[in-house]
Amino acid sequence: MSFKVKFWGVCGSIACPSPMHLGYGGNTSCVEMSLGGYRVLFDAGSGIRMCGHWLKRNNIDHATLLFSHGHWDHINGLPFFSPIYHPHRSFLIMTGHSEHTGGIRRVVSGQMTTPNFPVPIEAMKAKVTYEDFNVGDSFILDQGIAIRTAALNHPNGATGYRVDYAGKSACYVTDTEHVPGKPDQNILGLIEGADLVIYDSTYTDTEFMSKIGRGHSTWQEGVRLCQAANVKTLAIFHHDPDHDDSLMIDVEAQARAMWSGAIAARDGMRINLA
Repeated sequence: MSFKVKFWGVCGSIACPSPMHLGYGGNTSCVEMSLGGYRVLFDAGSGIRMCGHWLKRNNIDHATLLFSHGHWDHINGLPFFSPIYHPHRSFLIMTGHSEHTGGIRRVVSGQMTTPNFPVPIEAMKAKVTYEDFNVGDSFILDQGIAIRTAALNHPNGATGYRVDYAGKSACYVTDTEHVPGKPDQNILGLIEGADLVIYDSTYTDTEFMSKIGRGHSTWQEGVRLCQAANVKTLAIFHHDPDHDDSLMIDVEAQARAMWSGAIAARDGMRINLA
């Protein structure tokens, strides 16, 4: 009944493989949850490439992929997810915000269509099932893994997720933009009492006012939401690519001074909830 979380990509918007991002990591969004041995992956940014290699080495042949939304930095690692090209493996890919673009299969296929990419979706030889759901739905995956969803405030829409398993809970909440002074009730309802919340902390409060409309939030708002919802731990996530290691060290220190439950996510970080 283990509940383990691993961060494969924590950066937002664009991958930044530079010497100034070695401490926190430069891969874009991908988080793995191991729930009694069953894998649920959140988003397929560039971090999913290394996740795929790890799954192959460990002979893990099936998983569910839950997308927050279809923006490029959250899906462009999927063509480099090596297990999906091998038969005898199976993947369920789900999202709640792709009906306006023809469904999640069309979103995935579109980025693998000429002239965008040389390898078509048909090259994926694994058994891949694509499912679209309505934001706000709840459903059960294998082994009784309970998933709740909520709408986020992002251009073209995005979905937040809560996973409940083995008496523990973790939430994946990116990409979303808050309204200053008005806590997002959708998010508060989703994260209430959670053990871990992974939250879009792209900006600082100081930066935020010049970034309104881009669909992202701040680490300070993450702290405020988690404190209001009695959350145990906040993982600061979706770092601005212009936030290098030196700035992220300062962000993490300020966050922990504001609330001891805050940590900054790093590529490769593991958190065991159960």
